[in-house]
Amino acid sequence: MAVDIKNLNHNQLNDLISKAQVRQNELRKEKVGKLREKIHALIKAEGYAFEDIFGHGRGKVRKSGGTVPPKYRNPADPEQTWSGRGKRPRWFNDALKAGKKEKDLAI
Repeated sequence: MAVDIKNLNHNQLNDLISKAQVRQNELRKEKVGKLREKIHALIKAEGYAFEDIFGHGRGKVRKSGGTVPPKYRNPADPEQTWSGRGKRPRWFNDALKAGKKEKDLAI
């Protein structure tokens, strides 16, 4: 089916473009579905489960950061430390107001 686009007006061209984009998305979804089926069949043929290869769940897995080593120490009380993440502790702000610099508090 050949369409002579030179004889189409602006609205007809926009309509043709939108229909072509819809069809393109449909074809892409079909191809992705077929590819997904092939991948599942290959995994099953090798004796594995999908989760063995790609892990559990869908989407991104957020890693827990765990503990971060401290970057700053309170000179008045060495037991108080701060990693530099999150809200500044009161002792840190008080030391800055007293004229200390961040590098003075660094470990």
